[in-house]
Amino acid sequence: MRTNDSATLLVRDVLPRRSPAGLWWGLLGVAAFSFTVPLTRVADGGLSPLFVGSGRAVVAGALAVLALALTRQQLPQGKQWLRLAVIAGGIVVGFPLLTSFALATAPASHGAVVVALLPAATATAAVLRGRERPSAAFWAATAVGALAAIGFAVVQSGGLGTIGVTDILLFGAVLAAAIGYAEGGLLARELGAWQTVSWALVVALPLMAVLAGATMASQPPSASPMQWAAFAYLGVVSMFLGYFAWYRGLALGPMAPVSQTQLVQPVLSLAWAWLLLGESLSWTTVLGGAAVVLCAGTAVRVRLAPPARP
Repeated sequence: MRTNDSATLLVRDVLPRRSPAGLWWGLLGVAAFSFTVPLTRVADGGLSPLFVGSGRAVVAGALAVLALALTRQQLPQGKQWLRLAVIAGGIVVGFPLLTSFALATAPASHGAVVVALLPAATATAAVLRGRERPSAAFWAATAVGALAAIGFAVVQSGGLGTIGVTDILLFGAVLAAAIGYAEGGLLARELGAWQTVSWALVVALPLMAVLAGATMASQPPSASPMQWAAFAYLGVVSMFLGYFAWYRGLALGPMAPVSQTQLVQPVLSLAWAWLLLGESLSWTTVLGGAAVVLCAGTAVRVRLAPPARP
């Protein structure tokens, strides 16, 4: 085939290797996700945390069923279902439920600082899942970031030797999401990016529907229009449409710089907590968030850096 053959040009146009649009799509996804923590806090103000965590997954799951049906996606095969269950357990069940319960009592700014550890945790999960051998600098940056997040939680909980249930829930949410993101990144190579997220939502839909239904039966939801709007955002954008923009950005690439835009998310979440909820940002919160973001950014950069040639 000649280099100027039209078929070759068509492939390059459909799958651009390095598109400037990739960074903007990635930032759009991050911007969508940055409202998750503060709006979860808003929804928890009038709705049960269990309903917020499960109900938003039901909304996103219904949209996923519709999208998969309209586009006539092929069913996953064999062990892909088990891997989808792992992804669903992390990003559809674990993270939403744990953050919903944590943010029922914790300020959104507090949650944003702890969740800022997610990029480094995701990189660590990807390293372990892919059996990579990163440098000592990666492990050092990850360890320091974890210690910074734990230190912040301890100080906010009242001093050394104390850490609240809220922080345990938040760290559990970070761990769950990191596992889900890492496995999802691998499976997306086989099923496609948004398809992987959609199938994970479908896998978790029966469980989350039962939880949401049981919660509604025992405690009928009653909330203000603002709280219902926050809940709708969590279901439609945070758990569904946001992934479309995020994974489209990763697909257009370059993947390394696009993936690092996730480090902007906790900064935006802190800003929304201040602007939308009127939360005061103490020096402890600002310094704790900066330390965690800096360490997470270092860990991600070290992992993404090409290995040195001998």
